[in-house]
Amino acid sequence: MANPFAQFLKDHQVDINPCMEAYFCGRTDRADLDTFLYAPLRAFSANAGKRHRPLICMLACQAVGGTFTDALAPAAAIEHFQSAALIHDDIADHGELRRGEPCMHRTQGIGIATNCGDLELTTVTSIILADDFLSANLKVRLLGELTAMTERTIEGQALDLGWVRDDRFDISVEDYLAMATLKTAYYSGATPLACGAIVGGGSEEQVEALRGFGMKTGLAFQIQDDLLNLIGKAEANNKDFRSDITEGKRTLVAVHALSDARRHDELVDLLHAGTTDPAELQRAVDLFEETGSIEYARRYALDLIADAKQILADIELEPASRELLLNMADFFVERLS
Repeated sequence: MANPFAQFLKDHQVDINPCMEAYFCGRTDRADLDTFLYAPLRAFSANAGKRHRPLICMLACQAVGGTFTDALAPAAAIEHFQSAALIHDDIADHGELRRGEPCMHRTQGIGIATNCGDLELTTVTSIILADDFLSANLKVRLLGELTAMTERTIEGQALDLGWVRDDRFDISVEDYLAMATLKTAYYSGATPLACGAIVGGGSEEQVEALRGFGMKTGLAFQIQDDLLNLIGKAEANNKDFRSDITEGKRTLVAVHALSDARRHDELVDLLHAGTTDPAELQRAVDLFEETGSIEYARRYALDLIADAKQILADIELEPASRELLLNMADFFVERLS
């Protein structure tokens, strides 16, 4: 049986997609400006993912007594931030594909793609300021949340990129968890849920509970992504399958495996080689299996989900929304079972 949260995402993309897709339409009467800026962003937005970040923002608003669409502005702002992060991340990682399509920097060039990502970052602020539904005080609070989210994500990205640049293989599990919390957990869970609860008029207890729930589920989401890059079945035909090995990413799996002295040197060689050879990629996965690191990461993610659910146990929330949030937690790791 399909997870109800997966169905929720399918059903409610209609609530956010028009807002996202229309944003870059009619922004200029200059053909060149449309060609070099707005058209690439329209195409990127149209090739949407599941839109889980904006939709959980709207769900949190409903969970504390607001309406689903009350939180449309912060929800859209977070999705624009996601676009900026992905465009810039693909450039930094020399990515080839994004959601099955060539990355923007491959089709438009690095300069145009960088500029498009920059506009998306400014849109995070402008879309909040332009919403007449939000009071001045609410706008200030939301901008504080979104600014903090942006700073934390950039800090996490700095660690992720820096460790690879400097050939650092002395990273601990605690180092990885700090990086992934900064890079992913804030904008994939904690901030969308907190912003939704704030707009919905939630109490501080509700806001902080949903933030804590989002921190743990957001971190579990990143660990799942790391695992799916290595062992996911649906991703097997994706050109970027096992790209984390090629890019030498310090994932939880890799960091845990590197602590095994018997496999350390071979793993360092594989992670440092930039290899795309299927046999060498498989050898790295075999080493991850032998060290128990894949199972370690899977269990860590599942434990995070159990802890996240406990955070909501005694918090008053609208019942149907609470159930969907719990389904969301399961959805984030169900492919790891």
